Amino acid sequence: MHLPTDSDTATWMLERGIAVADEDTMSRAIHDVYCGITADHEHPSEKDHQQAQALIAALQKHAVSDAPA
Repeated sequence: MHLPTDSDTATWMLERGIAVADEDTMSRAIHDVYCGITADHEHPSEKDHQQAQALIAALQKHAVSDAPA
């Protein structure tokens, strides 16, 4: 999701700590956090993509099951 930085929606989301991610975005974030600048590779690995899929599935599960009534 690409919103202009001055978008009301983008500002609202950032202020609340909300992020929108797909497998590609999530795998790049995982790569940045766990591999960091010292990584011997430049792009997310297959493991990063698998972890992204698992994290997104878990987030979706909890977003539905833990939603307040």
